[in-house]
Amino acid sequence: MDSATTALVAAGRGDEEAFGRFYDEVASLIHGVVLRVLRDPSMSEEVTQEVFVEIWRLAPRFEPSKGSARTWASTLAHRRAVDRVRSEQSSRERDTREHEKQDRPADVVSEVVIDRFDRARVQHALAELSDTQREAVELAYYGGHTYREVAALLDVPEGTVKTRIRDGLGRLRNEFGVES
Repeated sequence: MDSATTALVAAGRGDEEAFGRFYDEVASLIHGVVLRVLRDPSMSEEVTQEVFVEIWRLAPRFEPSKGSARTWASTLAHRRAVDRVRSEQSSRERDTREHEKQDRPADVVSEVVIDRFDRARVQHALAELSDTQREAVELAYYGGHTYREVAALLDVPEGTVKTRIRDGLGRLRNEFGVES
């Protein structure tokens, strides 16, 4: 058994001096593991301290037959550092979500209701058009096609498509009470 393992076993039986010897032997190793994960010196010092408190608390459970004290302590340090990274990341994500909520308009529900109402009015108005007008308007406005493309798709003259769209839009304007 190496000296760190011997010291940790004794610390597990409550020997504070042995824990001090263990600390002296592994402190730089533990701090290095934590610093490599966190990359923040002040946070690393804090987490290193937490790791040693945890080692003192868990020392009675250490089993030298399963590995060295250095490996066991390094594993605890790495886990604690990764937990801190995850905790910090989770906190930042929560803050971001909260910030995004604050950037939204206060009355999102009413906007959704209005959008749905408007959409329903448009669908109702489109249903009032003739089939040929509705088809031409939908291809032009929802499909993003030009007059020429709509004419080609419907296999009708371009002038006919323009008339259907103009008449359809006129009826839609009347349906919505818009003055031209």
